[in-house]
Amino acid sequence: MAMQPDETITVEDAVQVLAMVGDLSMGLPPDHSIRTARLAARLAEENGDGAQACTGTRLVALLRWSGSTATAVGFAHLLGDDVAGRHAMVTRTLGGSGNLTFANVLPLAQMQCEVAGDIAALLGLPGDVEESLRQLFGSHHRGDMQDALFSPSIPRAVFHVRLAGDLEVLAPAHGTAGALRLIGERAGVKYPASLVQRLLPHAQDWLDALEEPACAADYAGHDRRVPLSIVADVIELKLPWLTGYARRVAALVRRAAALAGMLPLEERPLARAALLHGIGRAAVPNAVWERPGKLDKDDWDRVRKVPFWTARAGNQVPAIHAEATLGSCVYERLDGSGYFRKARADALGMQERMLAAAAAHVALCSPRPWRPAHGDAAAATLMTAQAAAGRFDRRAVEAVIAAARATAPPVPRRDARFSEREIEVLRHISQGETSREAARALRISPASVRMHVDSLFDKLESTSRPAMTLKALARGLL
Repeated sequence: MAMQPDETITVEDAVQVLAMVGDLSMGLPPDHSIRTARLAARLAEENGDGAQACTGTRLVALLRWSGSTATAVGFAHLLGDDVAGRHAMVTRTLGGSGNLTFANVLPLAQMQCEVAGDIAALLGLPGDVEESLRQLFGSHHRGDMQDALFSPSIPRAVFHVRLAGDLEVLAPAHGTAGALRLIGERAGVKYPASLVQRLLPHAQDWLDALEEPACAADYAGHDRRVPLSIVADVIELKLPWLTGYARRVAALVRRAAALAGMLPLEERPLARAALLHGIGRAAVPNAVWERPGKLDKDDWDRVRKVPFWTARAGNQVPAIHAEATLGSCVYERLDGSGYFRKARADALGMQERMLAAAAAHVALCSPRPWRPAHGDAAAATLMTAQAAAGRFDRRAVEAVIAAARATAPPVPRRDARFSEREIEVLRHISQGETSREAARALRISPASVRMHVDSLFDKLESTSRPAMTLKALARGLL
């Protein structure tokens, strides 16, 4: 999908949104990374870093958990609940788990670092920020999450962010004294003991200062704009079967709005809202999204908070307030049966109605773990019936159906370096299929799929499937 002029975001705002997505994915408060960034910058300054280095440290802290959506599948397998489980891990409140071993956590830590580094590269952030993110949870080359030797090649920002992040996340769970005790146990292992000594006299004052309003960000590249689709793509790494979903909703709602004769002023925010509407999805465990059959009350309570968290992102990042608010209405229905506001027809304008219809249509036409994709005709029949029942707006549904019928499926960008078979394999693997599943769909052997995946890793300079998917989306290969 080609980027439209109105579908961009400043680098600074993208970083802020991705910080919140990472926090929600880790089960942390939505401002955790913002608070960590302030602590890390203070620590860097106290440690003698100049303004530019402090700014870089701040960016590393904000993107600290940005790659966590990519490891949700792995941690869901290990912990059952990838959100609460990871929260317990980082706050050191996790009980004994036989599934957690150094051997199975290390690949996930490395994957998270790889994706965070790739995000920094896609945003065009300085090389030292990217390199710090790639080493934040351990040296990839040494294969160790704890850099006991503190190699000089490890950026200073890594230690500043590790220490600030631990203080911010441990203090609410254990109190400041308890947090400092736990930090002291890792001094000389996770961060230099000398850095811990610099922190100790200031820890409580710096934590107290976090309750005061933050100063405006000072980042020289904050006005440069990048595709808003980067945010959507990172969110959807959490559930590989969602890959490209927000992009498809954005494309469909844009076409449907034009067919419905909406004014350009009304039409412009729709695609942006579509790309942002999934922010809150990061807060819900993968097991809930993939559970077969009906959800129980607890599951539904979590799902209904998805649009709440999306709206909250708009409050936290003012630049996206209007679009996040609009995106948070995607699950509202005219008869009041939607969520989270349970808004009724009189509170929903044409923008909200059009976005809801487009998102529902794309979801119906997409495969899900519990059902195959509906065809266009079946989706149109279901949507028309829902409109007749008073849940969707009839005019919006008609425009969405017409737009879906009038447009051919997007054709991936051609790149001479990739064969048609490699692109086919990429399309299946990016949706979370195993090599065996992709082989069955393509009627080739699993060994052939693995050969093509290895080639894709090499050509896209990736070592994990989420990183490969993120780069492929950015290059228009999917």
